[in-house]
Amino acid sequence: MASTRGLWLSLLLGTSLSAGVAFADVAEPAEEAEEVAQVAPQPLVLLSPISVTATRNPVDAFHYPGMVSVVDREDIRREQASTIDDVVGRLPGVSFLGGPRRSGQVPSIRGFSGPDVVLLIDGVRQNFNSGHDGRLFLEPSLLRGAEVLRGSASSLYGSGGLGGVMEFRTLRAEDVLAPDESYGLENSFGYGSARDEVVWTTTGVARPVENLDLVGSVTKRNSGTIRLGDGTRLRDTNDDILSGLVKGGLSFQDYHRLEASALFFNNDAEEPNNPQGDGPDVVDKEIRNRTYRLSYEYDNPTDQWLNLNATLYHAQNEVTETRLDDLGAGPRGEELQRDVNTLGFRLENRSSFVLSDASSVRFTYGMEANRDEQDGRSPGVPDGDATLYGAFAQAELEWAEPFGVLPGNLQVIPGVRFDRYRSSGEVAGSNSDSALSPRLAASYSPTDWGMLFASYGEAFRAPTFDELYPSGTHFQIPIGPATIVNRFVPNPDLKPQRSRTFEIGAGLNFQEILDESDSLHLKAARYWTRAKDFIDLEVNQPAPFVDCIPFIPGNCDGTTQAVNVARAKLSGNEVEAVYDHSRFRLALGYADIDGRNDETGDYLGVLFPPRVTADATLRIPEIDSFLGWRVTHAKRFTKTDDEAEERDAYTTHDLYFGWAPSDGLLTGLRIDLGVDNVTDKTYARAYAGANEPGRNFKGLVSYRLTW
Repeated sequence: MASTRGLWLSLLLGTSLSAGVAFADVAEPAEEAEEVAQVAPQPLVLLSPISVTATRNPVDAFHYPGMVSVVDREDIRREQASTIDDVVGRLPGVSFLGGPRRSGQVPSIRGFSGPDVVLLIDGVRQNFNSGHDGRLFLEPSLLRGAEVLRGSASSLYGSGGLGGVMEFRTLRAEDVLAPDESYGLENSFGYGSARDEVVWTTTGVARPVENLDLVGSVTKRNSGTIRLGDGTRLRDTNDDILSGLVKGGLSFQDYHRLEASALFFNNDAEEPNNPQGDGPDVVDKEIRNRTYRLSYEYDNPTDQWLNLNATLYHAQNEVTETRLDDLGAGPRGEELQRDVNTLGFRLENRSSFVLSDASSVRFTYGMEANRDEQDGRSPGVPDGDATLYGAFAQAELEWAEPFGVLPGNLQVIPGVRFDRYRSSGEVAGSNSDSALSPRLAASYSPTDWGMLFASYGEAFRAPTFDELYPSGTHFQIPIGPATIVNRFVPNPDLKPQRSRTFEIGAGLNFQEILDESDSLHLKAARYWTRAKDFIDLEVNQPAPFVDCIPFIPGNCDGTTQAVNVARAKLSGNEVEAVYDHSRFRLALGYADIDGRNDETGDYLGVLFPPRVTADATLRIPEIDSFLGWRVTHAKRFTKTDDEAEERDAYTTHDLYFGWAPSDGLLTGLRIDLGVDNVTDKTYARAYAGANEPGRNFKGLVSYRLTW
């Protein structure tokens, strides 16, 4: 066995530049009564990442038959995350489009972006969509963790699960308090030089009685113009953000729990109407998000039939813009507005049975409904409403020594969901359809250190308001005394976008390789996605003096309309890995993707270049510290039919350091320091209208008091 492990380790080290990572928080070595200088590091308690998003049940992320990454609070703190991109943007297969302004960042998974990715906050759907504004307005300091499930997810989550799911979870009392503590107060203050950003957070938690827990947290974040790698500044990037969370949970009669929460995000920004670019048309932008949630749980470990979870929620997203100049498509002082309100509920139950000494099954089944209403006072932002109903069922079957002849363990996960939706708007007729989303996944572990997996899933995404019912002016081009106008055209006959994804992969999981405290996890996948009725934005604009005469009124006017592309295909590779030791941790990641329109051969406009990430952390328990180095390398991006969208290769380096005294008068203090983009590299990511920030010196000082 030792020689086999040595061979695997040699192979992994030889190919380390194409590996990636998903890891869990690790407990610090225990202190002994001897002098620190004479103490050898004690064995770590290594915790495997646990995913809840992948199957709606706690499952070991490594053994799940697919690719899922878990980010915990320690990861977020070590990053000193300022945006959601900082939280999950370095994971394999994940990218953020739109440039460095936080209000323009749009998450993408495996080449799918916008409404093709399901976004959840504590299980609450975030269905806000915009042409250029971001999709998710959320403060990282209020998070306890996040998960990214990559690949078809409609069998559990319904419309939008083509690329996958991003789920973010907010703080709980247990994130601040030890089991024997009742009250806690945590304050932090931070600064980042690239954005000239100042942030402070105050969090209070309480367990006044045994079965009641309370959380209250507020964050103030102010940032200015963004300094770029070439020394220039990205103008009009001011943010004034106030965010907060209030949450309370009550457990009663042993197995019942009620939890209510309210999350808010306010940003008063001054930036271009299109925050993804660097053009004129500056606006005073007010962004508001309100997320309210009420949930009930029944969890009795002796009840094999009933394990219930019910959630009722309301999400409000508002973006109001006032033009500060007349350089855009409207006059100074014009007000533009988009309001999206989502009301929904989700009910699910789990039933678990032991079939034999070697097999068991767990069923997860339920229903979901949500209704979106959009109110718009802006070109291309129609009034409309959409309602979706869905029902789903999934089984998780486990066999030890399957069929009585094979060694190891076999897991099979079949699932299916049925959805029906209906949309209506003021400028055109209604749109309705239904979708059946089946899925079948399996993993086989012939040994305790190796596994193989495969999955097949179908997914769909209903057309959005902005695709079905847009109207008004898209853009204007002044030519002398004439003005060329491009107008939106509604298309109420759009079909839902559908996809089929097949995925295969393998994983290695070694323990005690070099000593009794270390571990090595590696997981890799290859996927193929076929999409039909792909929804794309078709801009028809005649070329002045070539196709038309601009001085004849209307002769050069154009149209913009959402249309279905018959077929498209995507494929890619992902690898994630981590080697964890009592003294250090090495995390590596790799992803690439390719995608084309089957009919025309054109590239799809949602791709990203092959990218490698590496993160090395040195633990120094003698002084309660850690020191780290992070590298990101992306190859030259050429998978586009527009030369203007090509991007040069780039490599960035980040350094970070943390100190958290474990005893004495300074217990509760934590200092995090870091330098992002150490070499001050000038670069831009794919489908971004502006360069990324240059060198960024940052620091965060926090103090926690509990009793």
